[in-house]
Amino acid sequence: MKEDLIKAIEILKQGGIILYPTDTIWGIGCDATNEQAVEKLYAIKQREKDKSMLILLDNPVKLQTYIQEVPDIAWDLIDLSDKPLTIIFEGAKNLATNLINKDGTIGVRITSEDFSKDLCKRFRKPIVSTSANIAGKPSPQNFNQIDNEIIELVDYVVEYRQNEMIKQTPSSILKLATNGNIEIIRK
Repeated sequence: MKEDLIKAIEILKQGGIILYPTDTIWGIGCDATNEQAVEKLYAIKQREKDKSMLILLDNPVKLQTYIQEVPDIAWDLIDLSDKPLTIIFEGAKNLATNLINKDGTIGVRITSEDFSKDLCKRFRKPIVSTSANIAGKPSPQNFNQIDNEIIELVDYVVEYRQNEMIKQTPSSILKLATNGNIEIIRK
């Protein structure tokens, strides 16, 4: 895992795209503060630019660096969630502008999976995470289901956890307004 972390961080610092395991399904990602890298990621996914992607952080304390006003209830939602949870926050800041939704929101997940958590911690910046599939195609449940086209287009493929056959699922998604209103997007 250590060599994968070193190489992945090197690629992220160069504005490259990585294919890596997360706390949910395998993801493709880049430096969430680098507009050119985000642009490359949209191209690889063949995704419309008005469909936003989320970022991973290793610690909830870092939310305040990337969200203007974190509603108090967010801390409880993160602490009490028993499965991976993506929260869409209003008032995104300090991120690549082409990553932030037109309405100023960004999806954030605090990862607890060993590799992605350590990667975020060592990289010291948020990492974009989007499912490792071409837009419109099914999300892969494990590494063996990832389309070769994705594997060939990224700059680095993490080896850690490639042989796991455990069925992975996407996170729950909530949209949280600054006034504390919650909208369930995906259970």
